[in-house]
Amino acid sequence: MTATETLIEKSLQNSHSYADYRQHVTALLEQGLSTGNTQSEALTHYTTLNEARMNRLDKTIHLTDEATQRLKALNKEHILLVITEGWCGDAAQIVPVINKLVEANDKLSLRLVLRDENEALMDEYLTNGARSIPKLVLVEKDTLTARGSWGPRPHGGAALIADYKARPEGINEEAKTELQKWYLHDKGQSTVEEITLLLENSENM
Repeated sequence: MTATETLIEKSLQNSHSYADYRQHVTALLEQGLSTGNTQSEALTHYTTLNEARMNRLDKTIHLTDEATQRLKALNKEHILLVITEGWCGDAAQIVPVINKLVEANDKLSLRLVLRDENEALMDEYLTNGARSIPKLVLVEKDTLTARGSWGPRPHGGAALIADYKARPEGINEEAKTELQKWYLHDKGQSTVEEITLLLENSENM
């Protein structure tokens, strides 16, 4: 077993199902807390907003017939291991979509780990040197081999943020608002398409 596979195995032992993750975040909120090593009113506020977003997405996200057929055609068993935190706005828009995607094929399973509790895993999957989340690691179930990764956001959302980063004012509240509008308009379709493609590519490995 490679060092990465050992790390994945350890992380999976410390992981949550989607339902358990949602309950964990809610229980912390009831105590006025958020997930993660840092606690602040702002992070608790973001977590509260994200709870509402995720509740809405759980009810409204629907896969297209084409996406459902592509997912059902997958034969390999994979674990979608997602690094996340309850306060992360991108995670709130993406994790419920991944959950719907996994529900389409019983060969797929979703496991969630908290970034600040799994720093070694996070550091294997940095984005431009940053601990950006959510980050999905596609794991072959039988071997615990990583077959690819994805995140922290779909290409369209990433391009929007890159555009703001290039401006003198950088990432400000306007950028965050525009990103949430982008997610609302996209309805999870980019996330479904990009992760389904990742899964299809892994089938051929």
